[in-house]
Amino acid sequence: EFVFNVKLESSITERGIIYGLNGLLPDDIAVLSCEIVPDDFHARYNCKGKEYIYIIHNSEIKNPFYRDYAYRHWYPLKADVMHKAAQDFVGTHDFKSFCSTACTKENTVRTIYSFDVVRDGDRVIFKVSGDGFLYNMVRIMVGTLVFISDGKIPPDAIPQILDGKNRVKAGKTVMPSGLYLNRVFY
Repeated sequence: EFVFNVKLESSITERGIIYGLNGLLPDDIAVLSCEIVPDDFHARYNCKGKEYIYIIHNSEIKNPFYRDYAYRHWYPLKADVMHKAAQDFVGTHDFKSFCSTACTKENTVRTIYSFDVVRDGDRVIFKVSGDGFLYNMVRIMVGTLVFISDGKIPPDAIPQILDGKNRVKAGKTVMPSGLYLNRVFY
């Protein structure tokens, strides 16, 4: 889901814009909604939060339909253990340990509103929402939870990793395949 801010002087209604654009767009892209906003609205700077989804295909056997769309992890993942550990991310914390070393942000404090981990057959779905995210933050949080499930990091380690502000203490950065921006909140 993407949000675009377009200044348009026209008598075409919002519904007309939706139908007109959908008639011109390729079949794999669709406009879902359109609304009038103030002239000073900015799609990036007026954002109050975002929700990301990360999908892991958790199976010994590869699924060609998930290629490029989900990260594959063949060792059995414990969704309940990861969900419990993910709750330590909820709240306002300094996420310096959970951003790429290439991150140039001076302020690494963010608020996570919710973080759910559920199993759906051979998929494990991570859904996290917050007021903002640092570069690679979601992928590193998911990688840390995978390390917890695999027994490489203790299940109660997240508060200490947050306090340590040291990227080396967190889990790996999982592959970008599987990461989706699901919603933007205004």
